[in-house]
Amino acid sequence: MLAAEVGGQRRFEVEADTVGSALRCLPVANLVFDERGQLRQLVNVYVDGVDVREHDGMDTRLEGPEEIRLVAAIAGG
Repeated sequence: MLAAEVGGQRRFEVEADTVGSALRCLPVANLVFDERGQLRQLVNVYVDGVDVREHDGMDTRLEGPEEIRLVAAIAGG
């Protein structure tokens, strides 16, 4: 879904010291964060397969070439 907003591109390489700063470098950052700068409720973020909520959320430190994966949850009825 997010990839469609950037012409199908699914991977980006960025240099950042935290998950939040890495995500803010993405061309879809406005879709990932709300108008208050908070991660949107239905976006899940994983670093090397581990949910960032198990660490420090957007303040989770990045040490090297980690893979950050965004998964947009689907809600509805």
